[in-house]
Amino acid sequence: MIRSRTLRGFTLIELIVTVAIVALLATAAMPVAQLAFKRAREQELSAALRTLRGAIDAYHEATVNGHVLLEAGDSGYPPDLTVLVEGVVDAKDPAGRKIYFLRRLPRDPMFPDTAVPAEETWGLRSYASPPEAPLPGNDVYDVRSLHPGVGLNGVAYAEW
Repeated sequence: MIRSRTLRGFTLIELIVTVAIVALLATAAMPVAQLAFKRAREQELSAALRTLRGAIDAYHEATVNGHVLLEAGDSGYPPDLTVLVEGVVDAKDPAGRKIYFLRRLPRDPMFPDTAVPAEETWGLRSYASPPEAPLPGNDVYDVRSLHPGVGLNGVAYAEW
């Protein structure tokens, strides 16, 4: 009797089909991963803008309530973003303690260069500049992203 040999292993066709299926799945998963990464960065941007704008508003509220002294001609908004972290002396506190508005200044997550200090990653708008043409000035009324791109919602990052 002739003994039949059982061959073990995969044929070349089976290996090629398997590699093709894996490559197809990888190409389908790549855009989904990129979309998830972009969405995460946009959420970081939104949170950083909310944090900064909240701190700017808190500074203005402190000036309205007399905790921060104003000089003639001041708008009541912080002169720069670092003041929010460094703090200001509370004018109503007899001990002269400082009021802090942020623990650290968040970076613009869309800014490409991580070596740049956080305060330089944001576009600034002063109280005196119009919303259509935001320009820096003597104070910081609002912040915006300097990234030229457009978000998943179709709005430019600079307009968030």
